[in-house]
Amino acid sequence: MKVTKAQAEANRALIVETASQLFRERGFDGIGVADLMAAAGFTHGGFYKHFGSKVDLMAESTACGMAQTTVLSEGLDAPTFVRHYLSREHRDERATGCTMAALGGDAARQPESVRAAFAEGVERLLVALSPPHGDPDAAAAKQDRARLLDGLAHAVGALVMSRACPDDSTLADEFLGVARDAILESLQSRQAAATKTRRQGAG
Repeated sequence: MKVTKAQAEANRALIVETASQLFRERGFDGIGVADLMAAAGFTHGGFYKHFGSKVDLMAESTACGMAQTTVLSEGLDAPTFVRHYLSREHRDERATGCTMAALGGDAARQPESVRAAFAEGVERLLVALSPPHGDPDAAAAKQDRARLLDGLAHAVGALVMSRACPDDSTLADEFLGVARDAILESLQSRQAAATKTRRQGAG
């Protein structure tokens, strides 16, 4: 029976979603194409009907995982996002958690297409995390971007270090808690400074 175009697209999406989770759980080199296809419910031979190579799937699954993190951030203010991101729950959900923390180290050793998918995903996340009405001043906008990058690097690094520790270790929770408190304190200080500036301007 011939597969319809719609069904083929659905099958491809399922393979990408499955790979996105399995790569986050096991790493890019931790699972092969045959096992990926089996996990998605397909035969190994059907892989090349959808993708030119495993690298192509790695790039698409990376974009998929990054998009999920971006969607998670939409509609949340920065403190709420930080509290979730640096929670024990997120730390333990490796397969469905942040792609940056799960695969960032692996991506550095992968072809450019995979690293480009990471970079594009980060850019979209920065847009999603930016205030709805950004400062039109170029210097201020550059400073806001720098602060977002700093906070993101801080959060991702803390999650990576926490996951590197044994699950039942105190250190795993300390990494999350210390980073979470530091980032939230920084956000609160910036908000207070911005409020003070607005009041002075209004006066």
